[in-house]
Amino acid sequence: MLRNKLPGTGTTIFTVMSKMAQDQGAINLSQGFPDFDGPQALRDRVVYHLDHGHNQYAPLAGVPELREQIAAKVLDLYGCAIDPDSQVTVTPGATEAIFCAVTAVVHAGDEVIVFDPAYDTYDPCVTLNGGVTHHIPLHYPYFSIDWKPVRDTINDRTRLIILNTPHNPTGTVWSEQDIQSLREVIAGRDILLLSDEVYEHISFDGKKHLSLLRYPDLAEKTFVISSFGKTYHATGWRVGYCVAPKPLMAEFLRIHQFINFSTNTPLQYAIADFLRNCPQHHRELGGFYQQKRDLFCEFMAPSNFSLMPSGGTYFQLADYSAISNEPDTEFATRLTREHKVAVIPISVFYKNPPDQRVVRFCFAKHNDTLREAAERLVKVEGLL
Repeated sequence: MLRNKLPGTGTTIFTVMSKMAQDQGAINLSQGFPDFDGPQALRDRVVYHLDHGHNQYAPLAGVPELREQIAAKVLDLYGCAIDPDSQVTVTPGATEAIFCAVTAVVHAGDEVIVFDPAYDTYDPCVTLNGGVTHHIPLHYPYFSIDWKPVRDTINDRTRLIILNTPHNPTGTVWSEQDIQSLREVIAGRDILLLSDEVYEHISFDGKKHLSLLRYPDLAEKTFVISSFGKTYHATGWRVGYCVAPKPLMAEFLRIHQFINFSTNTPLQYAIADFLRNCPQHHRELGGFYQQKRDLFCEFMAPSNFSLMPSGGTYFQLADYSAISNEPDTEFATRLTREHKVAVIPISVFYKNPPDQRVVRFCFAKHNDTLREAAERLVKVEGLL
């Protein structure tokens, strides 16, 4: 008889809500993907490399040209000099990079700290490696970290802390005080860090992305993971990367070689070209999405939802407590079926969900899509 390695784990909420949106003919503001294509210049480079012999296996760590451009970007944005030959690995998406990083360092009985609401891949990665996950909850509306529970949770078995900024699903962005608090709680301890920074280029209102690569004392014990899919509006390409100090990257590669070995070759060459020739894209990405955030919030202003503008990512939370007392999973289902707008309930990202009425919208959509969705949402009346 088969024994379930992830008991209690069902189909991811993203699959569930996207299928429901399709079945109901709803506007899909649930799963986080754009409804527009990436830059034409980038797509042209993909065609070029498809036609010029770059269609076989890439090297284990990624094509040298792309690793060199990643290193150049990291130096430009964060002032961190890294060796592209020993500190960068290109992966088929950030999720695979997260799994490799966790698997490389977490052994049976090790403990890992995550902050809820947490991206739903973190806990399963820890569980599959025999680790124990400790969930520290964040609360609406600010979702700021209370560092006292972190101090109280850390012990001699704590191996890894998983961080995420800008944060999915809440849209919060770390402050310098968070950085200092992190330093203090891990001081003198052999604790590693995994920093999920896939939305690194999408922060708003003048806030600077505080990559852990900015801080040499933290970078020396951190896997930093990012995603070209998020940056280039091409989530289906599944190209991400990890930056880590040489000893951590050596262990990362031991795992990566037996999971996927290499990442799509022509896409790597194309992204390398685009990074070199069009750095303005990632530099201007925050402004691009801030306009969409502001537009969506403006469209939603007449509604019965309460929105506090997101600090980063392309997600916007909304409090629906003035509309209904339903649990968010039921409310999201009703919204999709009756009002034809699909959203993500936040409770599914908690181990122990707090009593809050909050859903997540994705605003990485054409302006007309956002307008039509908001017109439907404005008509949602209260059930209280």
